[in-house]
Amino acid sequence: MRRPRWRSAGGALLRVIAVWAVSTVAMLVLAGALPDFRLQSADGDSATRTAVTAALGAGAFGLLGALVWPLLVRTLLLVPALVLGLLVFALNGSLLLVALWLIPDGRGAASPETAVVVAAVMSAVSSATGAALAVGDDDAYRRRLARLALRRRASVVQDPAGAPPGTVFLQLDGVGHDVLVDALAGPDPLMPTVAGWAGATHSLTPWRTDWSSQTGASQLGILHGTNHDVPAFRWYEKETGEVVVSNRPTSAAELQRRAMARTGSGGLLSVDGASRGNLFSGGAAQLALVLSVAARRGRYNRSRAGYFAYFSDPANATRTAASFVVEVCREIGQSLRARFREDGPRVKRGGLYPFVRAFATVVERDVVVAAVIGDMLVGRTAIYADLVAYDEVAHHSGPESRDARLVLRRLDRSLALIAKIAPHAPRPYRIVLLSDHGQSAGETFAGRYGLTLEDLVRAGCGLPVSRRARRSPTGAEARNTARAALHRPEEQPEETTRRARRAAEPIVLASGNLGLVSLPSIPGRATREQIDRHNPALLSTLAEHPGIGFVLVRSEEHGAVVLGPRGGAHHLDTGRIVGEDPLAPFGPGAADAVRRTDGFPHVADIMINSACDPETGEVHAFEEQIGSHGGLGGPQSGAFLLWPEELTPPVGEGTELVGAERIHRVFRRWLGEGSGPGVPVGGEPRSSTEKAQATSSTEEAPATGGIRPGVDEIRSQGATSEAFSPADGAAQDKNR
Repeated sequence: MRRPRWRSAGGALLRVIAVWAVSTVAMLVLAGALPDFRLQSADGDSATRTAVTAALGAGAFGLLGALVWPLLVRTLLLVPALVLGLLVFALNGSLLLVALWLIPDGRGAASPETAVVVAAVMSAVSSATGAALAVGDDDAYRRRLARLALRRRASVVQDPAGAPPGTVFLQLDGVGHDVLVDALAGPDPLMPTVAGWAGATHSLTPWRTDWSSQTGASQLGILHGTNHDVPAFRWYEKETGEVVVSNRPTSAAELQRRAMARTGSGGLLSVDGASRGNLFSGGAAQLALVLSVAARRGRYNRSRAGYFAYFSDPANATRTAASFVVEVCREIGQSLRARFREDGPRVKRGGLYPFVRAFATVVERDVVVAAVIGDMLVGRTAIYADLVAYDEVAHHSGPESRDARLVLRRLDRSLALIAKIAPHAPRPYRIVLLSDHGQSAGETFAGRYGLTLEDLVRAGCGLPVSRRARRSPTGAEARNTARAALHRPEEQPEETTRRARRAAEPIVLASGNLGLVSLPSIPGRATREQIDRHNPALLSTLAEHPGIGFVLVRSEEHGAVVLGPRGGAHHLDTGRIVGEDPLAPFGPGAADAVRRTDGFPHVADIMINSACDPETGEVHAFEEQIGSHGGLGGPQSGAFLLWPEELTPPVGEGTELVGAERIHRVFRRWLGEGSGPGVPVGGEPRSSTEKAQATSSTEEAPATGGIRPGVDEIRSQGATSEAFSPADGAAQDKNR
């Protein structure tokens, strides 16, 4: 929805008036503090008269600055920089003296040296006020980002006119397919920018995630072509005794190393690519806020450079800092309102959470968007960026909550900024919008049943159970990303895990509504028979609990077996079902997803999926989240892909798009397709003939190669330069 011109003009006028008022107050304060600066006649004036004099002086100074200063700077361009720097203060002071001279009746006066001081303070105050008032002005913000990038564009790209179009992959973390459809519906859609694309220039395709429906598994598969052996967000590896956590920098680096070793490829972004705000690099040489390189030390870790480059501009810093404070206050207000209204379900939202939320929804968003705009203006071939704002808020407020919907509206504004930059880039761009998973709502397992999953496992093993349910660590992506941005040490494994390891007790971990139980006392993967010998009541305790949907174990006799309530069982290796099928409530693809995970080397001894209400899609997270993802059940497995219609369809008609690895192959095919039009921000839908030609190819191209001819030449034109940050990790491959 385009902002009316009268509103833009009105906003600009209000900002001018506000800057004028603040400058007037500053001039009054300086007149009272400096003996050689006066705004009154020799006989003295009333307070009202003095205020009017200050307003006239401030207005005259501001007007002279706007009209005369650009001419003076242009005239003095040939003056050496050092001399010009000294002249600036004198010239600014001279403008103030002229402004005071213009005040009627000679009420304004200052000595030359005092005029220099007053002018410097007045300029600083007016600049800071103007920047603060422009916090919500997206057009001004976009123009500023464009200027920052264009200053360095000439040194990066020599004008790749006629080059194939670039591709921007924008990931809206945690936004499910159904949530997006709802946000695009109606005459006044929640996301007007995206609604303008859908059905006109883009097509919407749902895709289904793997069993581990979380960013670590999805993004590793999308960027590096494999998420093999990623059974959950966090898991325990018996051979090392370590807990792997997807959003911990050292774990992300190791997962990326394993994926590259398995595929023998650098990743989706290996050729002239940029990775922004992601867990993994995708093989890109240009990195900013990428967690897999955040643990490095020394000159090869430049992922944090994006922060410093962005905040080096005072206007950016002012905008983002003000928005950060507003977001912290907004979260506190929303949390208090939910508590007073006794909304349910709820989780605790105190402590550092308001600041973590503000980091995800403001700081990371602004830095990532600025980096993407810079990448487009220097003409990079492939850009992949993750915007985590919605996912973070939905975890604590709920995926359908008003809080989360407001975040979607603000994300749409960020997408509009990026889309408006596309026509000014040195090459055409195609924007692909996608999500890595959805979210399922529901009361937490502990809130519903009064005990944690760890308590239930300990009870099944005959071990003491705590009287009070303990909080489970959350799997939200933003917390460790914020720690990495602040150069804070990684969070260590949970105390309960360390205690269990020492005592050889069960290690219980949670990934949304997916639970993992490892038995350190049994070497290798424990079988059903071994578990029954050591803890005869454990499996039945889990399978028969009303909050548990199904349990996966491996039997020495029957292979992979899924256990459910009332003695139900699904033998995955043979397809034999005993009693009620425990996987039936989770859809037709559940068996394939669980069977694939069962083949992973680091699958837990016992994999547990919470129950799912077949009518509402609600699940019970084993973490402190009322909007969760990580397992099966409800909308969490339903992600989306919004793609430009000049590209070939991701799959053939009537074929379901399943798995992050499949998305990787589709993206590689798209990067390899021939030239086409750039990203249309608006316009009419194409003709039926053109659409028929686009949909005539339904077979997926091989995943090998996949890069257009001629891109290597573009890459050689300075792919290691950076618009908003220095070249980050150009030698990353040899240092993994």
